[in-house]
Amino acid sequence: MTDPPGLKEGSPPLSLYHLLDPDVLADPYPLYRQLRDEDPVHWDPYLHAWVVTRYPDVVTVLHRYRAARTPTPERLVELGMGEITPIAAVMVRQMLFLDQPQHGRVRRLASVAFTPRRIAVLRQHIRQIAEKLVDDQVGAGRFDVMDALANPLPAIVTAEMLGVPTSDHELLKGWSQDFAEMLGNFQHNPGRAKKVLQSVEEMVTYFHAAVLREDSHPTEGLINALTTAEVAGDRLNIEEVVANVIVTMVGGQETTTNLIGNGLLALLRQPDQLDRLRSDPTLMESGVEELLRYESPSQHTARLAPVGAVLGGIDIAEGAAVIAVMGAANRDPERFHEPDRLDLSRQDNRHLAFGWSAHFCFGAPLARMEGQIAFETLLDRFSHLALAEETIQWRPNLGLRGVTELLVNAS
Repeated sequence: MTDPPGLKEGSPPLSLYHLLDPDVLADPYPLYRQLRDEDPVHWDPYLHAWVVTRYPDVVTVLHRYRAARTPTPERLVELGMGEITPIAAVMVRQMLFLDQPQHGRVRRLASVAFTPRRIAVLRQHIRQIAEKLVDDQVGAGRFDVMDALANPLPAIVTAEMLGVPTSDHELLKGWSQDFAEMLGNFQHNPGRAKKVLQSVEEMVTYFHAAVLREDSHPTEGLINALTTAEVAGDRLNIEEVVANVIVTMVGGQETTTNLIGNGLLALLRQPDQLDRLRSDPTLMESGVEELLRYESPSQHTARLAPVGAVLGGIDIAEGAAVIAVMGAANRDPERFHEPDRLDLSRQDNRHLAFGWSAHFCFGAPLARMEGQIAFETLLDRFSHLALAEETIQWRPNLGLRGVTELLVNAS
């Protein structure tokens, strides 16, 4: 492993920095365990942030710390980063980065549009999409699950949920991956910023036009629902609709894609668990929850400390950045019995894969449903599934964990 600049050779620090090493990214759990055991509230000088890894501390950060961490466009100009202000202009309106009362207002209006009933009626249609995608691979003998199912399924479902043409699903997926690379990595990367900026500008233009179309050609999708949602006379303006359509689109795709890819990889690496799930379909619901805990699609998120913050007996300065590592909390032995063991029937599985409290992902029911249907369809169509390649390439995304390719032999 290459040491960070300025360190003496052979003395790498205890730091989330090591996730930049592909070998550590492929298996971050020993690093998480070391952080959790040796320094659970850790000041990381290379990330200029506190890193917390124990379950109760992560819950505290998710529940009580400030989510409004995106610099305003004006602040970016002051920092000499004015070229990326269009990105900030979108992010500061997204519920993911809002605190109360703004967060409650936007989420309340969005929830009117994203009800369990809307999701439930999609189940059969999602199954039809999954079956068509998987049936296209029957007889192939070998295929890439990411390309064939894990990427297109949530992209198509998301397009239908939004009320935009499903023929645009590859366009939506490309934008989603670009935005996710920015969300999931620690540092501002000038090389990546240009591509993200282009994608954000294209998304804003695309969804702005989609909102305007609702006036003359209304759909039954989420864009229409967000545009028309009203609570006590309050409605979202067009910039808020566009910003939150973008974050919903990205979250809905990336979480589900990674759930399918990470989950199937875990099952293929432990064939006894795959056989167990195949022989007992009643385990599917608890099994998906366990896969979410075991290889969480979202590994960490950042917050800002409020006044008087204390974690593990350590005083945290107001406004200090704190990185809550859900991937570590979900393997905390103080919370989960034998946390490094995949147990598809695990009970009391209150994992943090979808966050906690006010910022709990309201798209979680849809992601769970898509994951269950994807696994059910694969097991139904193929009596044999095995890894075709032992070497797995993980996406260079430190926070949104997923593989780039998952080749399987299937019959």
